[in-house]
Amino acid sequence: MDYRSKVFADLAECILVGGAYKATKYLSDKLTIKATRKRYNGKYVRKENADIVFTVGKPNYREREFIKKAKIASEPFPIKKIQVKFPRGK
Repeated sequence: MDYRSKVFADLAECILVGGAYKATKYLSDKLTIKATRKRYNGKYVRKENADIVFTVGKPNYREREFIKKAKIASEPFPIKKIQVKFPRGK
């Protein structure tokens, strides 16, 4: 399996099995891969089907702030841990 396909599989696993709605992998300071599950008004429309959008490209504002903190902490790239975000509890 290619490295890139393993990253996509890991991100999808975080969303489908882990229950997160967003997972981000930092490959370098200029390249990130994100997987986001579509939600409407903060809720999933269909429980049995999952729409996942993958984004490959430059980091956004919050991701750039995280990269700056990682550089200060001298964390090597690619960062091994996947950053995940979970929906708010009820």
